[in-house]
Amino acid sequence: MSLQIRLSCILQRNRLRDSVCPRQRITEHAELRGHKRKQDEQHSNDSDSDVRFLVLAGAQGDQRINAKKKDDDGVEIEKSNVLLLGPTGSGKSTTLYACLNRINSPDKNILTVEDPVEYQLAGISQMPVNAKIGLTFATGLRSYLRHDPDVIMVGEIRDGETAKIAVESALTGHMVFSTLHTNDAPGAVTRLDEMGVEPFLTASSLVGVLAQRLIRVLCPRCKEEIEITYEELLKSLPDFPHDGKKPTDTIKIHKAKGCIACNNTGYKGRQGVFEFLQVTNEMRELIIKRASAAEIKELAIKQGMHTLRQEGIDKILEGSTSVEEVLRVLV
Repeated sequence: MSLQIRLSCILQRNRLRDSVCPRQRITEHAELRGHKRKQDEQHSNDSDSDVRFLVLAGAQGDQRINAKKKDDDGVEIEKSNVLLLGPTGSGKSTTLYACLNRINSPDKNILTVEDPVEYQLAGISQMPVNAKIGLTFATGLRSYLRHDPDVIMVGEIRDGETAKIAVESALTGHMVFSTLHTNDAPGAVTRLDEMGVEPFLTASSLVGVLAQRLIRVLCPRCKEEIEITYEELLKSLPDFPHDGKKPTDTIKIHKAKGCIACNNTGYKGRQGVFEFLQVTNEMRELIIKRASAAEIKELAIKQGMHTLRQEGIDKILEGSTSVEEVLRVLV
């Protein structure tokens, strides 16, 4: 078990025996058998010390006792809320964990609330939700805010209460990562509005939205190069770039064939395609005015955003995937 204490604004970790957590529960009159629930106790030793102990159920048992003195300074970090979007199986969780691994360091207090905990990360406190005991994303997130976190990851924003707490957490100086179910990045803004988050809060807290999908990669051993006319290609992909090209002009692309190496599927492995919307000052003005997703998308493209379809077309031009695969995943 590790004890994390923030001294002079810097988080420090120390290894402790497993008996410390039950002992602290006894000292603070907490429940020994309530290890699945979060517990919050306050203790004063003298006039100079006022300590609050908080214990949360983590993926590996009681992972955390946070001690915070009353005169402890806060840590100022850039307020931000980053959302990841995509259907089930699109790699959102993997991307989230990659982000956490990238910023993870001993001086950062990173907390996650997930359903379930899919990967266990060293140095990060992870708590699985448990609806049977009333531990939801919202209650877990609210509890975590008393742990003086630097970074919070919410597995999924499923309701308005969780959405509001996540946004408010970002406004109070926390970096918040979470996922949301919408078709594209601009749709996340209107989705938060539908969930009851005031537009001015979204505009103030949101810094970026990443939509992603996973597409199959053509097998390098058997992929076949073909020549196709722009007229035929535009029937399938009307948004395929064709400036200055005649309908009868041809272009070389690749298609799936199949061999022993790829089990006769024509594909081997997958790769991500991404659509990143950066929330600029001009974008914030649109959000506050409750602009439609179409208006937000138009401005984002004008400011340089590549849509999922454009990313898919780029993969076709690179020869890494086929037209059929882009149409299957990116409707």
